[in-house]
Amino acid sequence: MSKFWNPLIEELEPYIPGEQLDDPSIIKLNTNENPFPPSPKVLTAIEEEAKTKLQLYPSPSVDELRKEIGSYYGLEKEQVFIGNGSDEVLALSFMTFFEPGKAIKYPDITYSFYPVYAKLYQLDVEEVALADDFTIPVQSFFHSEGGVIFPNPNAPTSLYLELESIEEILKNNRDQVVIIDEAYVDFAKSSAASLIDSYPNLLVVQTLSKSRSLAGLRVGMALGHPDLIEGLTRVKDSFNSYTIDRLAIVGAMEAFRDTAYFENTRQEIIATREYFRQELEKRDFYVLPSQANFVLASPVNIAAESLFTELKQAGFLIRYFNKPRLESYLRISIGTKEQMTKLLDAIDRITEK
Repeated sequence: MSKFWNPLIEELEPYIPGEQLDDPSIIKLNTNENPFPPSPKVLTAIEEEAKTKLQLYPSPSVDELRKEIGSYYGLEKEQVFIGNGSDEVLALSFMTFFEPGKAIKYPDITYSFYPVYAKLYQLDVEEVALADDFTIPVQSFFHSEGGVIFPNPNAPTSLYLELESIEEILKNNRDQVVIIDEAYVDFAKSSAASLIDSYPNLLVVQTLSKSRSLAGLRVGMALGHPDLIEGLTRVKDSFNSYTIDRLAIVGAMEAFRDTAYFENTRQEIIATREYFRQELEKRDFYVLPSQANFVLASPVNIAAESLFTELKQAGFLIRYFNKPRLESYLRISIGTKEQMTKLLDAIDRITEK
């Protein structure tokens, strides 16, 4: 603490990301990263750009990438916003669409960056309690005073809300912005992006960090009505016109163009997720029906925190949340099938002691 800080800074509780250990022997399954490398076409594009154009500023409007993403989703580039990872997009969205004095709604168990943004921007919050089975109580999100935000699939629960339910929330918040945070949607049924032309109050936020193997490149996006995108752009340009560098732009474009590679790796992760879920259930774990690239699972024969600690000692990083209603669960990212098999072997060794 410093006497030079803004008093608000003393009250902040910053977001705590998953532990990062620089140890190649660790099997890292705690931050929902993609176990596969990016498309080779992504790497080639980045290499070529680095050779010839790093002395030049990138495009502040990122029109070429916006057009590419818009084409992918059947949208115009004016309906696409690009940011430095979806966390930045979310932070800018909180500032653009939510205002102090009007309470926003988000689930009580959700992405833990939301409370940080709310505190930073001094927003009022109405946390909506998830049902006992961790599903979203749709009607509780109706008639928000200041707006709505939640992930779909939710994190860390991994549960997916059907688009019909999202439409009900949109219809009952016509004067507020509803933000659907779709970091994991490519491992689920379908995106709410298909609803954008019907609902001007819908903003869909996505990232290239998970399904497109680009967590290290930091590219996120928002999809929505042009008026929402214009608002985000005004806020972004009040901070920094050049949030996306040249390497990120060309890499992201190739990630969207190489649909075959994307589909192959996506399906491999989904198949491995189902294999791992079944294997955990054989070991008497309770596993929520995930539609993400991770599972939320509760062991029966050992305390979750103890298993987390022993797995870390054995060279496996997973995630434990010491919070109400989550203290008996572990969040486990889906790696390669080989990695998940090794993890299962380690669980067997620990639980059979």
